[in-house]
Amino acid sequence: MMSRLIFGLGLLSTTAFVTPALADSARDLQIVVSKDTQSLVVYDGGQIVAKSKVSTGKAGHSTPTGIFSIIEKKKYHESNIYSNAPMPYMQRITWSGIALHESNSVPNYPASHGCVRLPAKFAKALYQMTERGGHVIITDRAVAPEVFSHPALFKPRNPVTDPVLLSDADFRPTTPDPSLRKVEMAMNEVLPKMGATATAVVADTAPVRILITRRTDRETLIDVQTILTSLGYYASTIDGQAGRATLDAISRFKSDKTIAAKALLSEEFLNALYQAAGKGHPPHGQILVRQRFAPLLEAPIEIADPEVALGTHFIQATDVHRTAGTAEWNAMTLENRLSPATMKRLGITSQADADEINALARTLDRITIPDDVRRKIEPLISEGSSITISDTGLGPETGQGTDFITLTRTASNPAG
Repeated sequence: MMSRLIFGLGLLSTTAFVTPALADSARDLQIVVSKDTQSLVVYDGGQIVAKSKVSTGKAGHSTPTGIFSIIEKKKYHESNIYSNAPMPYMQRITWSGIALHESNSVPNYPASHGCVRLPAKFAKALYQMTERGGHVIITDRAVAPEVFSHPALFKPRNPVTDPVLLSDADFRPTTPDPSLRKVEMAMNEVLPKMGATATAVVADTAPVRILITRRTDRETLIDVQTILTSLGYYASTIDGQAGRATLDAISRFKSDKTIAAKALLSEEFLNALYQAAGKGHPPHGQILVRQRFAPLLEAPIEIADPEVALGTHFIQATDVHRTAGTAEWNAMTLENRLSPATMKRLGITSQADADEINALARTLDRITIPDDVRRKIEPLISEGSSITISDTGLGPETGQGTDFITLTRTASNPAG
């Protein structure tokens, strides 16, 4: 934890900061910006290590709320939107223009054009503490991470201790993309004496970002294409796109099974397709994994009571010990009121309550991740690895060169 690495805490009237942390502890940090208190707090696990006043977006230029990460850092940057305005110690969190940066005007009330303004001394200190990929949480009302445990959370694993995992050292995403490299796991070869017990050491990997969410048409179409291929109806690319070959294959299957429903992915069609392949019922959820801002793998999961919202939750691992299979998880639940249109689109009839004490535990109780998927993910859990749970899936800000970005809204400005 950073508390063992820092040298002291300096207190000012508006800002508190530590001597910059060592680089290998930066992955544990969480930056939390509260718009109602116009404050920024840096946490290492559940411990506050730095804090400052800020100025977020003013009326008409509101700062988005949600779960972000630092995707670019520049000591000196000029705005390409607002007349080359200087933005020293810039830490970008969206490619659409939102960043944390130094400003000579931080009045402790909303005053920016959407960015998070920081006092000069603090901006420099924060810049030195962080690294790309560090999480930034922006909320309308203050939240703080708390230690959390649940049986459904991943248990860090040394792959060498489980022979089944050796065949899983090569992971690829389900979406074909030749630009994505294989995941390489460095494992020390150990040749024990007869009767001795050997323990291999796995090189620490970059933190993974895990998103648990509802399935979209894209994931469903990937399944449809895969199943239709196995049944002999489809022989083209599995890409999650409703191209002519996909539409023709679906049409032939519906004709053979006398399915009258006109909707492309109707419940009747999906149930018939999964039953024909001996796969039970269509899953409601999807788990996606990114590492170093690139897709790594994804797989279907089960969500019980899908008509109830999952809510928006963020969980991060610290004190990871793979040999012992343990990690300390710190969690936050964010307010995210879904609009009626979003609820209808997702088939949700009941909102999540961010103020419910056991909200996250109740959500995890409803999620079932297949064992084979767990076996692929658990060896990748390292310091700073995180899990985001969200109903709304891959938002418009999630793209190339980003982690999973989850946007939220309050009741007065609902998501849609």
